[in-house]
Amino acid sequence: MCRMCATSESPLLPVNAANRLDGPPVIAVLAQGAPRDTAMHRHARGQVLASMNGLLVVETEAGRLSVPPGCAAWLPPKCRHGMRAHGPFHGWSAYIVPGAGLPGEACVMQVPELLRAAALRAASWQLDGAWTAAQQHIAAVIIDELSNAPSQAWTLPLPHERRMLKLARHVADHPGDVRRMPELAAWAGIAPRTLTRRFAAETGMAFAAWRRRACVLRAMALLAEELPVTAIALELGYDSLSAFIAMFRRETGVTPSQYAMARQR
Repeated sequence: MCRMCATSESPLLPVNAANRLDGPPVIAVLAQGAPRDTAMHRHARGQVLASMNGLLVVETEAGRLSVPPGCAAWLPPKCRHGMRAHGPFHGWSAYIVPGAGLPGEACVMQVPELLRAAALRAASWQLDGAWTAAQQHIAAVIIDELSNAPSQAWTLPLPHERRMLKLARHVADHPGDVRRMPELAAWAGIAPRTLTRRFAAETGMAFAAWRRRACVLRAMALLAEELPVTAIALELGYDSLSAFIAMFRRETGVTPSQYAMARQR
């Protein structure tokens, strides 16, 4: 059985297995226990990282992906990434050979029940030995379900230009910074009009919308760590609790308390 306790040191799957292109088309593992904090790395197989409890933040060179319970991150083969779990983490991962017809870019997707069930079944198999026809069928189901899984908006794309990337990483790491866009642009050494135009061109989002999403994703992580809503609002730079709740509801459709309660079910 491919089951292991996740720690900040151990990989979910040994490096040689994650880079193995022969053998099973899908290798699934379970992850549970201590919060993960994994440095940037890459491997030859693509990877699905799914959460059943706790929120997982996956960092790639193109952006930051937040994976709440019931969702998964897809990372294409050789995609450089690191990860950090917020709250006790319980989930699963599947490593898939290249050429399976899955997306060419990292993304967050909703996990259908059939995908979850098939992955959990596959995680109980031994890595070595010939596969049965039933195992081959379940692997095909996993790939097919991934191909058709609904996408989710819990991604924070990053710009490429050096100064804008510096600004974006600062805002993503410090969403409570209350400086307005012109002040942040001056800090990064870029003209406000240039920032407005190029940021939208490189990320596909207006800066103000991108900044709100950064706040929401950070709030989701803090909710997973069971911080009080009032403390989260203050950390994110909101003087008014009601203003923070209204922003969160506009972006997600639910209040922070409703979101936290739904994720505990």
